Amino acid sequence: MSCPRSGALGNAAVLPRGFYESDTLTVARQLIGCQLHRIIDGVHLSGIITETEAYCGPEDDACHSARGRTPRTEVMFGEPGHAYVYLIYGMWSCLNIVTEAVDQPEAVLIRAVEPVEGLDYMREARHGRPALADGPGKLCQAFGVTRAQNGLDLTGSEMFITAGTKRYQVETTPRIGIDYAVKCRDQLWRFVATHPR
Repeated sequence: MSCPRSGALGNAAVLPRGFYESDTLTVARQLIGCQLHRIIDGVHLSGIITETEAYCGPEDDACHSARGRTPRTEVMFGEPGHAYVYLIYGMWSCLNIVTEAVDQPEAVLIRAVEPVEGLDYMREARHGRPALADGPGKLCQAFGVTRAQNGLDLTGSEMFITAGTKRYQVETTPRIGIDYAVKCRDQLWRFVATHPR
């Protein structure tokens, strides 16, 4: 199932669970150009997803589930379409979306978005820093995503993804910050929006 497109944001459809049940690499690519939404403190935040990375289960030595089923990774083994949020460096949250089938622990990391709505809220959350959401930790800070959202159903109303309004050309590169991975670090599993079509 490809990411549907909408002529106007107001008519955009929330991506259904079936979208996330697909192959992880396909989901990671098709999320480019879709729109992340978060409702927090009565404010509607949104941004166009411009960068993702695929993490492809126990055989992918960069994927958390390669270390087995743990309290940290339990969400990855569950239903697709749920948020998997973890901390890096003990301080930065990272937002991932569980993909594939139950007990097939894979996920897509949302690395960056282009802010669209709620910019004042994002600027305050980012303490006035000009770069709002061009990295996984920055985007979580801007969107108020913390470990409290771990396991959140992204087909619900608190945080969700809708169809995009444009198609983008997509560049593929190796993933960032996974030098520890021996088998899979050179796989072209990072997807970056370049130019709208």
